[in-house]
Amino acid sequence: MGPTHYSIPGDISHLEKLAFQSDARYIIVVEKETVFHKLASDRFYHFAPSIIITGKGYPDLATRVMLGRLHQAFPALPILGLVDWNPAGLAILCTYKFGSMRMGLETAHYVCDVKWLGLRYDDLRYIRDEAILDFKGRDKILAESLQKSKLLQNYEEYERELAHMIDSQKRVEIEALHSNGEEFLGKFIADKIVQQDYI
Repeated sequence: MGPTHYSIPGDISHLEKLAFQSDARYIIVVEKETVFHKLASDRFYHFAPSIIITGKGYPDLATRVMLGRLHQAFPALPILGLVDWNPAGLAILCTYKFGSMRMGLETAHYVCDVKWLGLRYDDLRYIRDEAILDFKGRDKILAESLQKSKLLQNYEEYERELAHMIDSQKRVEIEALHSNGEEFLGKFIADKIVQQDYI
């Protein structure tokens, strides 16, 4: 705990040897590096004792191994995901939760039960209209791919979120919360954690 930031080493064998100590109560996985740095600079971990980790978009294997090691070290800590409300954000969450489809059978070794903290459809009430963006071509393709896959078939709330995206043809980035003030992002996350508002 503290203001120190560490880069995740690419050597997976090195990650397996790490030992951890922490008084954290949550592990928060953040999609974007900019959001990670905002939470770190705001010292969010003082408000909600937490370990914050980012894969800077789609996570590489080292990030997923690191998250798995943290989960092994602290199995009682909930892992909460903060991603954009768009098909790419959902796909990133699914990569942590279900694994990479490219890795086949190996994927089971690198999955964690990540809960979807946000952004979700209900969170759009905090977003100004001008920050709600239209789908791009890539969003449509990825949404169709997620619909056709079997990843979400046992997760009705995830399917419902994807359906809202498709029906509205809209997308929202986490940074849109900044329009509510410099301190809003941390308060938003802390409130959702306290209310156990994640799926």
